[in-house]
Amino acid sequence: MNIQDLQPKAIWENFAKLNAVPRASKKEEKVIKFIEEFGRSLNLPTYTDKVGNVIIKKPATKGMENKATIALQSHLDMVHQKNSDTIFDFETEGIKMYVDGDWVKAQGTTLGADNGIGVATIMGLLASTNIPHPPLEALFTIDEETGMTGAINLQPGLLDATMMLNLDTEEDNELTIGCAGGIDVTANGNYAENAPAANSMACQITVKGLTGGHSGMDIHKGRGNANKLMNRILMFISEKVNLELSSIDGGSLRNAIPRESKAVLCIQNDNKVTFYQRLTEISEIIKAENSITDAALSVEHSEVALPKSVMSKEFAMNFLRAVAVCPNGIYRMSAAIKDLVQSSNNLARIELGNGVYSVKCLTRSSVDSEKMEVAQAVRASFELIGSQVQYGGSYPGWTPNPDSVIVKLMSDLYEKMFNEKPNVNACHAGLECGILNGPYPKIEMISFGPTIHGAHSPDEKVCISSVQKYWSYLLETLTQIPNKQ
Repeated sequence: MNIQDLQPKAIWENFAKLNAVPRASKKEEKVIKFIEEFGRSLNLPTYTDKVGNVIIKKPATKGMENKATIALQSHLDMVHQKNSDTIFDFETEGIKMYVDGDWVKAQGTTLGADNGIGVATIMGLLASTNIPHPPLEALFTIDEETGMTGAINLQPGLLDATMMLNLDTEEDNELTIGCAGGIDVTANGNYAENAPAANSMACQITVKGLTGGHSGMDIHKGRGNANKLMNRILMFISEKVNLELSSIDGGSLRNAIPRESKAVLCIQNDNKVTFYQRLTEISEIIKAENSITDAALSVEHSEVALPKSVMSKEFAMNFLRAVAVCPNGIYRMSAAIKDLVQSSNNLARIELGNGVYSVKCLTRSSVDSEKMEVAQAVRASFELIGSQVQYGGSYPGWTPNPDSVIVKLMSDLYEKMFNEKPNVNACHAGLECGILNGPYPKIEMISFGPTIHGAHSPDEKVCISSVQKYWSYLLETLTQIPNKQ
């Protein structure tokens, strides 16, 4: 079945068009142009601000002119991730989608349902000629996934709305009314290089097959982190074998739990037997420990050409110790909201080789002071080995307002339509609402969306029947918006 033939067509046809456009974070030029041309093709007022956020406004349908103006908000960028054996060029190719039962998936890459379904939904509303709605203001932000710079740089005075529907929640029974803030932590450094010891061989170890996922929404699920597991393997081997570390290449984006890591190391030939014994032992241990959360985890090895350089054993051990003590995963659960992760860190990316190294983390918390506490713990672990550590991309959390008009309206409507209460909650992911509350403090906000699993990983998929449920809920919500105050 073609994606365009799914119901509701208003969403799926636009999603297919959107997914033909490359739209990596910080590389949104093509998708910005795509949305601009879409708005102008409808003869709707279309404005692009200095950073690339696009705003399209549509008047109310007949009889709804006196309703409160509603802002509809989604982000244009998507996480570009693929499996190591998938040949795909995100710069030039559109996402290859297919239908699998009640799910839409992509062939070996992220799908872009986060937040492409939200973008396509808004496009469907803007293009509609027979859907009743109040005055609409569509806000398409850029760079949500790697810094939220679009939301951060949005200027006041561009929106007249008094309520905002953020379409970026990933379970269709949830209404999100709060989220965590975040900060990027980056450690960089240099090290002296040596030639490998005489009579040495080189081995590449590869950790792969991990489940990965969203470093906010999935951090509580106990999934393995490829960077941490590789570090554990190397430290375990080094207890019995004098290894020389040449390179590490692990993880990818800050907001994705690392799925893969590769390391090249050298050992003297007379230590080969012990080396392989230790590697086999620790490989079986970590596969057993992660068999439930990461059933496809594998540890592979192969002999490779001897590298030109390695780091000293002393610095290698110091680096491995720093990675070992660096916080990763849940730091603290919320005492105020049941089952909510309050603070966490994702040890997202390690690059080491040719005399330089870089470690990248994303620290999240719904408590700003604790966010900095975790970031400082990450910083300390690497400053102890002489790293230069920098903070960047800090953004605030979103404080819940359960008594707002839009929260009550949508909670009551959900229960009426689906005969159950929605899960009104806060999430550990970063949503743009907290940032947008800065220039627009009087706008009431809520986030909802269809069911999307595996966001930020090549396992990402969106539920077709859930999209239908979400669409009907959104359309009914628009008919229930109160009059202007």
